[in-house]
Amino acid sequence: MTKRVVTLAHYYTQPEIQQMADKVGDSLELSLYAKEAQADIIVFAGVRFMAETAKILNPEATVILPDAGSTCSLVTQTDVAELTLWRKRYPDHVHVSYINSSAEHKAVSDWIVTSRNVDDIIAHLYAEGKQVIFSPDRNMGGYLNDLYGYDMPLWSAVCEVHDKFNEAALAEAFEAVPGEKYLIAHPESPLPVLKKADYVGSTSGMLNWVKAYQGDAKAVIFVATEDGILYNMGLARPTWTCARRRSTPAASATPVPT
Repeated sequence: MTKRVVTLAHYYTQPEIQQMADKVGDSLELSLYAKEAQADIIVFAGVRFMAETAKILNPEATVILPDAGSTCSLVTQTDVAELTLWRKRYPDHVHVSYINSSAEHKAVSDWIVTSRNVDDIIAHLYAEGKQVIFSPDRNMGGYLNDLYGYDMPLWSAVCEVHDKFNEAALAEAFEAVPGEKYLIAHPESPLPVLKKADYVGSTSGMLNWVKAYQGDAKAVIFVATEDGILYNMGLARPTWTCARRRSTPAASATPVPT
């Protein structure tokens, strides 16, 4: 019997991989696609927690992770036994976990959020009078605490790529570029960077910001996230030059209109 195979790829994968995929997206988009896909086999070009999430949402499918060793620092920096003990310190709190976490981590969580819906879900919980603890990303949780005045206790893991961005290096890069410039950033970045950003949002949110941009055609847009997204920005704005800038922090880049 013929089996239907679906290939999923995250925006951060290499362009050649994305070109082969049936669906390219961020964590939320791929999770929803995996849930709805009428597939017998899902090949997931991403890291392990993404493939685990696809299996959770589509348990009847066989999920294949081409690189079995691929992982995320938010996962490797979180010992689930220690996380469970930490959670027990807050018995009256709702445990909200970012989707960038292992299946075992998710199992000791009450809510799972993505960078696209985390604001709305936590706002909903606070509106209901709930107290919240947030894991595993301390940068994302710290940003939400600062932005909305929350008092969420935070687990202390970071995305090692986004955590490398720093305010001083970005300020230096800004000074080196004349004219109009913008900074858009993923909420996994450190708070000083996020407070300087013109837009903070998910991978898809940043891509949509670029698609909708109607400003100065000579402006420089700094992107504080994994540089794999530049391929998609280039597809969205084919008249732009999208390239990694060596003078900025690791993994940063600038789409430059030409």
